[in-house]
Amino acid sequence: MAPICAIGLMSGTSMDGIDIAMLRTDGIAAVEAGPSLFVPYDAAFARRIEMALEAAKDIRRRQDRPGDLAALERDITLRHARAVKEFLHSPAVGKWGSPEVIGFHGQTVLHRPLVGLTVQLGEGALLARELKLPVVYDMRANDMVHGGQGAPLVPAYHAALAAALPERFAGKFPVVFVNIGGISNITYVPAEGDPIAFDTGPGNTLIDQFVSREGGVPYDADGAIASEGRIVSVVVERYLQAPFLAKSGPKSLDRNDFTLAPVQGLELADGARTLAAVSAGAILKSAEHLPQPPKLWIVCGGGRKNPHIVGDLRAGAQKTGAEVIVAEDAGLNGDSTEAEAWAYLAVRSLKGLPLTFPTTTGCREAVTGGVLARP
Repeated sequence: MAPICAIGLMSGTSMDGIDIAMLRTDGIAAVEAGPSLFVPYDAAFARRIEMALEAAKDIRRRQDRPGDLAALERDITLRHARAVKEFLHSPAVGKWGSPEVIGFHGQTVLHRPLVGLTVQLGEGALLARELKLPVVYDMRANDMVHGGQGAPLVPAYHAALAAALPERFAGKFPVVFVNIGGISNITYVPAEGDPIAFDTGPGNTLIDQFVSREGGVPYDADGAIASEGRIVSVVVERYLQAPFLAKSGPKSLDRNDFTLAPVQGLELADGARTLAAVSAGAILKSAEHLPQPPKLWIVCGGGRKNPHIVGDLRAGAQKTGAEVIVAEDAGLNGDSTEAEAWAYLAVRSLKGLPLTFPTTTGCREAVTGGVLARP
């Protein structure tokens, strides 16, 4: 199959909106990133999703939709449809031509890998009808059927990006891509062989929860709150002693697996700064579970905009002679990387290529996935 134009849609654990990205790819080595767009959720809708996390705790089967979840799933899907229609009408997208497939992640409301249960709200068939385009969705489930954790799924795309890095970074293997969303995860890409990937711990989610609770703001924009605070080392150490961080991969997290209990009583700025140090510390600690120390760390996701997380990462990596850069330093778009990955995975799914590997999710064998809905 020659490279085709695909759209990827991602609504992550931060629950702040929809990332849309266009990609031209053959699902293997050819990747050309195109226009992208972020469509935020309004505050009331974001709260509705957050409230739904409580109802989702009652899910026992993937098809269960207790409480408001069925109505919310439809509304999430229709919001994605409106966002794509807005995106397709922008002049930049028009120059790229028409997409041939959509990769639809949906909104994760429950992820329990130990019992083989993951739930993403999103009706692929409804989205296909609304957009009159084929939609590949539900890309995590087949991995779990084959013994995997259902996450992370982005590593296949990270491996393709690593193979096409600018010349000044060529040969700096092993490369580690760090995605800092609500949860942080890494992809270790060796010079040869399959990538290794796993969740490392909380990314932005604890910071967001803390500043919302203590300061009444949804997130710490550019680390401004944390810049007035200090690191409370004893709290950082308490987080970094969590059993999850001592486990080797594959492993994955639900956003509720870490709580704010250790920062209870901290002043706003100190809590924000301390939790930034926790995010960076957990990422650095993940290197203990890798075959070799990374030579290059590439930071993607919203967390790359927090100078304290990136600064702490850089300081820690320098101790082993490694370089830390943000995605843009490598000519990438750190905001749209995950959405691009969903476009890439949709094309791989159409071709029956593996989306996950034993080294990324723990599946028994490399396995494809996704459900195709046609309009």
